[in-house]
Amino acid sequence: MATEAELAKLTIAELAKRFRAEMIPVTARFSYFCTLPIADEDLKQYLSDPIAAIAPAVVAALPKMGVILTPYVEKGNSKGGDSSTFERPLESRHIPYSRIDLDGLTVLALGVKDIEVADYHYQFYSALAAVVADKLPQTVLERFHRTIREELSAEIHGEVDEKSWHLKQALLRRQTNVRKETKLFREYAHQAFEDTLTLYLHGTCCDIDVETGPRQMPSRYLRRRLELFMSLYPPPDGYAVLPEQLKSR
Repeated sequence: MATEAELAKLTIAELAKRFRAEMIPVTARFSYFCTLPIADEDLKQYLSDPIAAIAPAVVAALPKMGVILTPYVEKGNSKGGDSSTFERPLESRHIPYSRIDLDGLTVLALGVKDIEVADYHYQFYSALAAVVADKLPQTVLERFHRTIREELSAEIHGEVDEKSWHLKQALLRRQTNVRKETKLFREYAHQAFEDTLTLYLHGTCCDIDVETGPRQMPSRYLRRRLELFMSLYPPPDGYAVLPEQLKSR
């Protein structure tokens, strides 16, 4: 393994180019590289377990993926891209992950220090959901847009997560016909898909609780979204999404 001094403050692009050939396969789709020593038991939690829980149709929608596990990821400035660092960055520059595309390989760099495994899983799935959301087939896009339009027509309050909540509020404030296909609508629908897929993947892997609050979508409509995703991306054999599926196993 390269020394800490050699790896200190390399950009993610530099890391990916330098160590691409040394990435270790996890599956046919995923490989990884670590910039710090990680015990096998921890690697199982960071890679093997969350990857095994990904729906086969989601895996099929992903390009070749390289995962770099590093202590921290620091947001880049105008002079360079995001970086791997061994010292915790300032809060304003500390980001959970970074993504680059490198000649047929999509690389995700994820920080693993000072983060609970459950939160790491959330960030891992959020990064994967963003990759899937960027290249949705038209059939999937149309089904999800239909669901979003039905929710908007019914004036359903709330969203799955913070980003989609803010984009939904912007749409409601600035557009009279909220069902109309506009840039605002597409931005909101894209983020809503990404946030919902993150929740779906995380819920397939782990026993999680959806936080209640004034911004949370009513459970009936959240369930409808999850059922849609179950039809689009059925979970792997042996995995469940909804509570009653767990009870029936």
